[in-house]
Amino acid sequence: MQQLVDAFSRKFFYLRLSITDVCNFRCTYCLPNGYKPNGHKSFLSLDEIRRLTHSFAELGTEKIRLTGGEPTMRRDFTDIIATINENPAIKKIAVTTNGYRLARDVAQWRDAGLSAINVSVDSLDPRQFHAITGQDKFHQVMEGIDAAFTAGYDKVKVNVVLMRNVNDKNLPDFLHWIKDRPIQLRFIELMETGDGSDVFNRFHLSGEVIRQRLLNEGWLQIPRARSDGPAQVFTHPDYQGEIGLIMPYEKDFCVTCNRLRVSAIGNLHLCLFGENGIPLRDLLADDAQQQALQQRIQGGLLHKRETHFLHQGDSGITPNLSVIGG
Repeated sequence: MQQLVDAFSRKFFYLRLSITDVCNFRCTYCLPNGYKPNGHKSFLSLDEIRRLTHSFAELGTEKIRLTGGEPTMRRDFTDIIATINENPAIKKIAVTTNGYRLARDVAQWRDAGLSAINVSVDSLDPRQFHAITGQDKFHQVMEGIDAAFTAGYDKVKVNVVLMRNVNDKNLPDFLHWIKDRPIQLRFIELMETGDGSDVFNRFHLSGEVIRQRLLNEGWLQIPRARSDGPAQVFTHPDYQGEIGLIMPYEKDFCVTCNRLRVSAIGNLHLCLFGENGIPLRDLLADDAQQQALQQRIQGGLLHKRETHFLHQGDSGITPNLSVIGG
């Protein structure tokens, strides 16, 4: 099997595939004014997704995460899962969701082949959750997480964007919540985007604050598997749950990069920050162009930068994280 390797000998087993940039939440750090259509966009079709993921699988991709926007807003979301799952080379299909459709649909997603779920929950206080997301859906999302366990998932990952003076003081509440639940709670540092500099300057907090507290309280870091995301994961013998920390401003964060991104309109993005993307859609019209598609992916990878340069204040051209799937 071919492999995707860049100029710095990093190998890529993980594709984050955005299937829409539409979102029904208005999170303060991403889309505070709600989703605004920017012209008429045609998102990747089911056939285009099948061809795209098939080509990536032949290049060694073994994990695909469906993102957005809010990916479950696609009416054919279950069909997308099933289509990707037809390929035996893809060992893991995951989704990152705001969870508003979990309770209703998670059982059919699992039947279609969805193997892992990440849910965004930035606060365990329903009022604060409403203030952050613009939606009074806290209890609905909690019911969805319970439904995921009922459907047979043995672990659910929960993403928390760490924000100074908003949810950073609530670590005890989060720890209590995961004490007897198999939840991997992941604190993600707020990242600066083109539209979000003011929010970043007001609310950014280093995950180091959390890490030191965990280490002082007996939490131990565990190794990453090759197709895992960038989280540093910690366990504790007294807790059923785990804590993950995603700290993109930490030195050498990009050394272990193992993932590529494709936007909902079919552009390959080598980094969450930085460039316009490499168009792939013109090669997704039929199966005959698979070889050319793979060559373009491999050729594009040679231009991947060594680091994202966020620590130098360079957030590239990404206006907000919904555009290429966070």
